[in-house]
Amino acid sequence: MHLSVSMRILGILLMLFSSTMLVPLLLALLSDDNTATGFLMALSITFFAGLAIWVPVMNARHELRIRDGFLITSLFWSVLGLFGALPFALTDSLHLSTTEAIFESISGLTTTGATVIVGLDTLPQSILIYRQLLQWMGGIGIIVVAVAVLPMLGIGGMQLYKAETPGPSKDSKLTPRITETAKALAIVYVSLTIVCAVCYWAAGMTAFDAIAHALSTVAIGGFSTHDASMGYFESNTILMICSLFMYISAINFGLHFIFWRRRNIAPYRKDSETRFFSAVLLICVAITCAYLIISEVLVASDAVVHGIFQAISITTTTGFATQDFAHWPSFLPVMLLMFSFMGGCVGSTGGGMKAMRIMLIYKQGVREMKQLIHPNAIIPLKVGRRRVEASVVSAVWSFFAVYTTSFIIIMLLLMATGLDFTTAFSAVAAAINNLGPGLGEVAANYSSISDTAKAILCFTMLLGRLEVFTLLVLFTPMFWRV
Repeated sequence: MHLSVSMRILGILLMLFSSTMLVPLLLALLSDDNTATGFLMALSITFFAGLAIWVPVMNARHELRIRDGFLITSLFWSVLGLFGALPFALTDSLHLSTTEAIFESISGLTTTGATVIVGLDTLPQSILIYRQLLQWMGGIGIIVVAVAVLPMLGIGGMQLYKAETPGPSKDSKLTPRITETAKALAIVYVSLTIVCAVCYWAAGMTAFDAIAHALSTVAIGGFSTHDASMGYFESNTILMICSLFMYISAINFGLHFIFWRRRNIAPYRKDSETRFFSAVLLICVAITCAYLIISEVLVASDAVVHGIFQAISITTTTGFATQDFAHWPSFLPVMLLMFSFMGGCVGSTGGGMKAMRIMLIYKQGVREMKQLIHPNAIIPLKVGRRRVEASVVSAVWSFFAVYTTSFIIIMLLLMATGLDFTTAFSAVAAAINNLGPGLGEVAANYSSISDTAKAILCFTMLLGRLEVFTLLVLFTPMFWRV
């Protein structure tokens, strides 16, 4: 492992990250909303900290290895999350503690969408657009890491994905193809954001709201510029547009890249994970709409629109809301929360365990039942036409075990801070799946829980976004041995 190279990349990332504060700073200066000083200080601190880290190691040149990949990936969200908190901490009108500022920043960068800020409708546009930009920047980082880096690191069965992505080669080096992949994915990501913003604007949003919500929709983040989230607009057209773009953004961006290059939808039809994800999502939508109609919570037309929207929003881990879904019949909120454990596809901005892993666990379960009936038969596990190696299945089960164990431990820690079971369970689910809204005390926002609980959830959001192993491996002595 070459720490000097990791530090050089971190320094560059911090300097680049400081540019996210330029747009909010410009808005603050134009509207004279008393936030310009905070953004200017935050921008300066972030840029010069990055410069100070980069200058001593600017000439370091080594090939990046797997351990460097783990470290850089973890530093990307943790360090940028800390520096991203500066505008929140330095804006006096927000009245946020240090922990709350860090919580809001990490929630944005990990595209979780959980918030501690109340009264969004009265906040300056500079703060609002900064929150949206945090999610959008986090989203593109997630895609590049998920498509180009994690498959090579082999996180929880991701090595299955190597041959199917336009990512790096299969050796132990992070090759220059990552740069090519990043550029291609960035073009798709930006294009999708622009199209989404135009659709929102055409449907009746103001230009500011259209841009702001496009940033968080494509990032599957869930931050809004209004306390009522998407319900503020009272438009079924906007809800359907949002549902469509949430679904598109939850599909592997590697496939979007192939579609963009070939102008052919065949890759979507042939992809096993996309078909599985779409089928599960359709089941979730059908159950939600049917239950809302049967229980007469909403009239049939509203039940269909809000059912489709809320099912897609929660399952894809976006976290937008139209109504307080936590007060729907108790079966639905809990069911939707369970669907969020799947989240989106690999290589998307969605959270959760990813559809590919859930699909493999399901296929393995079916295979085991067949094996019990025919003990002497050789029944291979296949994804599409490809045979899945036993090592990949083992990695997926290991991921599931560590994911579940982490969930239980963190939930018990939250309960130790005084939270009830429903709040603690849903808060961990919302954080580790990068979903955002929970149930109980955290249904609307997280401002009422203690700073200790917020700090635990900060770690949980990073754990979920970094696919668990990427972060936990840094705490093992073996990782740091030369």
